[in-house]
Amino acid sequence: MNIGPYSLANPYFAAPMAGVTDRPFRQLCKRLGAGYAVSEMVTSRPDLWDTLKTSRRANHEGEPGPIAVQIAGTEPQMMADAAAYNIDGGAQIIDINMGCPAKKVCNKWAGSALMQDEALALSIIEAVVAACAPRNVPVTLKMRTGWCQTEKNALAIALAAEQAGVQMITVHGRTREQGYKGQAEYDTIAAVKAAVRVPVVANGDIDSPEKAREVLAATGADAVMIGRAAQGRPWIFREITHFMATGTHLAPPLVAEVKHLLLEHLLDHYSLYGEYAGVRTARKHIGWYVKALPGGDAFRAGMNLIEDCELQSRAVADFFDDLNTRMDRMPAVLDVNLRDRQEKQMEKV
Repeated sequence: MNIGPYSLANPYFAAPMAGVTDRPFRQLCKRLGAGYAVSEMVTSRPDLWDTLKTSRRANHEGEPGPIAVQIAGTEPQMMADAAAYNIDGGAQIIDINMGCPAKKVCNKWAGSALMQDEALALSIIEAVVAACAPRNVPVTLKMRTGWCQTEKNALAIALAAEQAGVQMITVHGRTREQGYKGQAEYDTIAAVKAAVRVPVVANGDIDSPEKAREVLAATGADAVMIGRAAQGRPWIFREITHFMATGTHLAPPLVAEVKHLLLEHLLDHYSLYGEYAGVRTARKHIGWYVKALPGGDAFRAGMNLIEDCELQSRAVADFFDDLNTRMDRMPAVLDVNLRDRQEKQMEKV
């Protein structure tokens, strides 16, 4: 499928997740089979563009294209300016955030809170498209099914967004009220797909190759977007690609391969964040990798006390070397409680 002038390698995408999908993580997902990856949201407030946090989120050094940047905000002109600013910084696609359920975002009427004000949402879309169109930069939209069960308006917003020039729409099959709880529903996504001509991406609870196939069939969507299931398991993209092409499963990755992937990820992570922030922000990624593994919880408790990057990476190497003496491959099935823990982590972010 295409987004504007950009042809994507496959329809299995990495979702934008605040505090997670930084440049090192996006590059890892693409390397392991993701056909597309969107940055974590970047604020539209110009007074924050020069902060260290925003500069890290807007870092695309060495990242294979297309470079997609998600922007968040509440004022049309400010969002348009943010789009132009990020294009100057290398963005090739601009994604509008109308899906984030975090309280600190919604309390400022950004993210999924915008779905409560369709007129404002449309004004933002129109302003961003107007800023991007002269530079031939496609605009995409990510949203939820609605604000709550009684206020599902994804279809109305999708139709208006398409009319305004949005070139792809992603729908997470939950309301803002649900957060990450309960089960995603796909009927709303199917209704959006049936009503618009632009590509539609289904998001929510896609955690296995079988689920990807099921959701694509149920919704008719052009692609699926994977979020939490890629945390600690970024090879899920190549698993889905293989399964959809052949109907068979790839063997789980070798423990030795995962050790190598994680250590490379950590080095890239440290290079972006530096020693102090790097060792601390890497903890969640390491924790996601090891939680489903024998001895993972005990290792995580000790690893969280380490405050030196070299010691942290050495501890990871030692953990996986020890694991490799007991098992050749990673487990095929994740810990049944892992999703609940991931939900709590995402709510904190």
